[in-house]
Amino acid sequence: MGKHIQSIDNKIRNRIYGHGKGWAFTPGHFSDLGSRDAVASALKRYRQSGLIRQLARGLYDYPATDPELGILAPPTDVLARALAGRDAVRLQPSGAYAANLLGLSTQMPMKIVYLTDGRSRTVEIGKKQIILKQTTPRNMATAGKISGLIIQALRHLGRPHVDDEVIARLDRRLNADDRKQLLKDVRFAPAWISDIMRLLGNKKETKQSE
Repeated sequence: MGKHIQSIDNKIRNRIYGHGKGWAFTPGHFSDLGSRDAVASALKRYRQSGLIRQLARGLYDYPATDPELGILAPPTDVLARALAGRDAVRLQPSGAYAANLLGLSTQMPMKIVYLTDGRSRTVEIGKKQIILKQTTPRNMATAGKISGLIIQALRHLGRPHVDDEVIARLDRRLNADDRKQLLKDVRFAPAWISDIMRLLGNKKETKQSE
């Protein structure tokens, strides 16, 4: 029995090392290596030894460090991928977070929402909430693309708040490939957002000002 536990521990440690520092994960990432109790016991031992850090219930990381800053907080997208699990689920930043990523808002929201085709889940890390929200296939059709980010950001802002300045900011961020993608994906957006996507997609690339 002791050798079996040691073997599971070693396999879990090797997987953690294999992903490298900065990796965030849940116990589910090791479900193929042993029972739930065996995995939980191994993670507890590695947490107590300082190898890994527990960020929230059921969420850990193999922390990266900086010579000056010390232990670093894992990036939001890394945490979200960990929460989405080891399954091949897709994620799409949504709401105020999507607007922030596009530079349409300077405020990083305390509630960070991702749409997903996986299961819904919410985790609190310090004062921050990461919310995975299960949604429709239509909403996930543009996941991971610039079009998906723009659709979600504009939905969050709302039609009355999307003025020429917002459109100009988006315009400055787009390259030729982005514009082609917008034109491909207009069918997945509400009518008023489709109009904006067509406008941006048909424009020539605008150089960002220095």
